[in-house]
Amino acid sequence: MSKTITILGAGESGTGAALLAKAHGWDVFVSDQGLIKEKYKAELVRESLAFEEGAHSLDRILQSELIIKSPGIPGKAEVIQKAKARGIEMIDELEFAFRYLTGNVIAITGTNGKTTTTLLTHHLLKSAGYRVALAGNVGESLARKVAFEKHDWYVVEISSFQLDGTQAFHPFIGILLNITPDHLDRYEYRMENYVASKFQLVRNMTPADHFIFYQDDAITSHEVKTRSIAAGKTTVSLIDSKATAHAHGTTMFFRSGSQPFSIDQRETTLKGPHNLINTMSAVSAALHAGVSEKVIRQALKTFKNAPHRLESVATVKGVEFVNDSKATNVDSVVYALGSYEQPLIWIAGGIDKGNDYSLLQEAVRKKVKALICLGADNTKLRDFFLDLVPVVHETHSVKEAVWLALREGRAGDVALLSPACASFDLFKNYEDRGTQFREAVQALKQETEKTTA
Repeated sequence: MSKTITILGAGESGTGAALLAKAHGWDVFVSDQGLIKEKYKAELVRESLAFEEGAHSLDRILQSELIIKSPGIPGKAEVIQKAKARGIEMIDELEFAFRYLTGNVIAITGTNGKTTTTLLTHHLLKSAGYRVALAGNVGESLARKVAFEKHDWYVVEISSFQLDGTQAFHPFIGILLNITPDHLDRYEYRMENYVASKFQLVRNMTPADHFIFYQDDAITSHEVKTRSIAAGKTTVSLIDSKATAHAHGTTMFFRSGSQPFSIDQRETTLKGPHNLINTMSAVSAALHAGVSEKVIRQALKTFKNAPHRLESVATVKGVEFVNDSKATNVDSVVYALGSYEQPLIWIAGGIDKGNDYSLLQEAVRKKVKALICLGADNTKLRDFFLDLVPVVHETHSVKEAVWLALREGRAGDVALLSPACASFDLFKNYEDRGTQFREAVQALKQETEKTTA
């Protein structure tokens, strides 16, 4: 008789887990308290997997031998509490997939920079000809990848939520980019809980594994010193020349691999100090995976980042418009402002997440010639920078924002959308905000070219 398993949540993570469970002979039931997206529902129907939506049937769920829960379901949810009371084993999709995969895992986590570092690491290994899968919070779930094809390497972007549901999971190479306050509502508003979640990355790592971390991050550096970590440590730094990988100006120096070498950031497709960190982390991982310096150098020239991350959209009358809509917190904007020497027209705003704008004060004073507040309520943002920036505008319209940016800009300036805030006041999500910005810039460019023709 088949073992019974319930998958809670039928998004990409849950559907992937259901497919993997079926492939290994489990009796699968999928339960989602909300409505299941049509593409996932169609997949469940096609695979003849039992499912429900709009409610959790507790009687059936609590008969399961194993429960896989979506990372988005909080531990306080009724179904989770009742399953725990019954003593039912409960893990997340990441842990479930790890139990069935063969090959090596490279796992990337951190508050900021995860997606860029994950994509770049995957690109470096793929350029070397490795059989490598891209999974996790970027692309498809790890379970889906494991269900349908065997790979030698899995490059996985993981969140703290996913790490919370792990038991035996451990990567061969783990990357921790940074830890800054985020999602604290999920961690009882205690920073130490969030930090502990991130450090589950290294909990099961062995001396044969590799832990890459950004040592300039104060929280990370402190935790590394106070915790017992078995894995070999690879340090990344912008200031310490003794680090395994460090930067001086725009030049990156690497000590991993057969012999030391350096690469200038201008030889890559990424810019800005935060991308020095991301690049050094990804290159360090590739070196531990056996990728040669020659392949790394060539691959860095051909990498294309995900959209909405310092994405150059177009230049209009000499003003470069840059889409950094993914910058939904202050730390991300610190990096964005530091990526440009040119005068900036800064487009920011949205739903404030308790931002400490003082972290931006010096960079804004030096670089920003105009601030355009794009949000439903711009009060906090506007009031903080009103006396620091020569010109401040407010708008609820992306089209008006880009028009104002062009009006305030001069040839050689950069109009930077880097919001520091969530997007849900005026947009569906940060992708929608970035897409609307991109479309508005392209329309502005076409209109300007017509009038000057």
